Amino acid sequence: MQIPSSIPELRLALRNRGRVVLVPTMGNLHAGHIALMKEARVHGDTVVATIFVNRLQFGPSDDFDRYPRTFTEDCERLSGAGVDLLLAPTETELYPEPQTYQVDPPAIQNQLDGEFRPGHFRGVATVVLKLFNIVQPQAALFGKKDYQQLLVLRNMTRQLALPIDVIGGETVRADDGLALSSRNSYLSAAERAEAPRLQRILRRIAAAVLAGASDFTQLERQASEELDQHGWQTDYVAIRLQADLQVPSHPAAGPLVVLAASRLGSARLIDNVEINPKKGPLTGGN
Repeated sequence: MQIPSSIPELRLALRNRGRVVLVPTMGNLHAGHIALMKEARVHGDTVVATIFVNRLQFGPSDDFDRYPRTFTEDCERLSGAGVDLLLAPTETELYPEPQTYQVDPPAIQNQLDGEFRPGHFRGVATVVLKLFNIVQPQAALFGKKDYQQLLVLRNMTRQLALPIDVIGGETVRADDGLALSSRNSYLSAAERAEAPRLQRILRRIAAAVLAGASDFTQLERQASEELDQHGWQTDYVAIRLQADLQVPSHPAAGPLVVLAASRLGSARLIDNVEINPKKGPLTGGN
C-alpha cells in the first residue's frame, strides 16, 4: 500500500489507475471499515482510503480531542485489506486556510442527528466534497449505519452533478447484534453487555410495523422510554421514509427505516433498521 506524503503526490500516483473508488474514514478502523474496503474492490480498479479526523463536523461538546487515533494499526489493517493508496493529511494540509467556503445541506441537516449535533452535516459534506475534489474518484463507499449521512452525501453528489457513484455499505455487527463503531471503545464492560438492546428494540419496531402497527408515535415513545429505563439517554427514535427521511404521511407511504441515537455512559450510539414489506425487516447490516 502506498502512503503519499502530500496531495500532489497522491494525484500523481492516481494517474492511469483505472476506475478509482474512495472510502473516507476517521481512522480507528474496525471490521466494518475493512468490509467497506473489500467491497470497494468490487466497484473499481484502485481503492483509495483516507484517514482524517475532521474538526469541522465536531461540535463544542463532541469528542474531537479524545476520538481514538490508531494510525499504525489502521495502516496494517488497510494494507491487509488490499487498499492501494492511503491519504492521511494533516489539518494544515487539508485546511491550509480557514475553510470559509462550506457546503450547507438543506433542512434535513437540522433533523434527527442534526438536531442534536448542530453543524455536523455541514462539516461532513464540506470535507467529503473536498476529498472528492482531491481524489476525483468514480465511486465512493459509506456505511449505512450512518444512514442520514449517506442520504446527505448522495443528495449532495446528485445535485452538484458530481460524476461519482455513492454506494452504501451494509453495517457490520458483532455476534450479539451491536453495530460496530469506533465509539464502542468508550463502553464499560457492563455498558457493552447492555448496548445490543438498541438493535433489539429497532428490530421489534420493524416487526410491529410489518405486522400492521400504524401508531408510529406510540412505537417511538415506548422505545425511548424503554431505553431510558435501562440507563440510556435517548436523543430520538424515529420512523421515517427511506427516500428522504421525512415523516411518513401514512403507514404505506413507502419503504421505511427506523433510526435511533442514544447515549450509554459516555458513548453515543446510533443504529437503524430498514423496513421493506416485501422482504421483511432488514438491519442496516449483515
